[in-house]
Amino acid sequence: MRDCIEKGSKLDQTGFGYTMSLINGKYKLIILYWLAEYGVIRYNELKRYIGTISHKTLSLSLKELEADDLIVRTEYPQIPPKVEYSLSERGKSLIPILDAMCVWGEEHRPAKEERE
Repeated sequence: MRDCIEKGSKLDQTGFGYTMSLINGKYKLIILYWLAEYGVIRYNELKRYIGTISHKTLSLSLKELEADDLIVRTEYPQIPPKVEYSLSERGKSLIPILDAMCVWGEEHRPAKEERE
């Protein structure tokens, strides 16, 4: 970790800052998690999995993730329109980070009795 951010450097000029700029936002990591879990997901399925996200926020988050080449949007020319989302190769490279977060969370979350 010490090699990632040199003393006196600006965070946005580091690898850590760049990574955070791509996944920053309330729902981006959740979207990436569901895509990693299920592979290919349609828009409405994704909205159902997340639950609390508005259409506007989901749409914006998906557009940003696509612009950053973390996800792939596939549109099928049919009626009604069918759109599917999946992780790009670049997005798949984030899976080890998501896995590490899951492991850390399991190891550090309070025991069930403490949460109740």
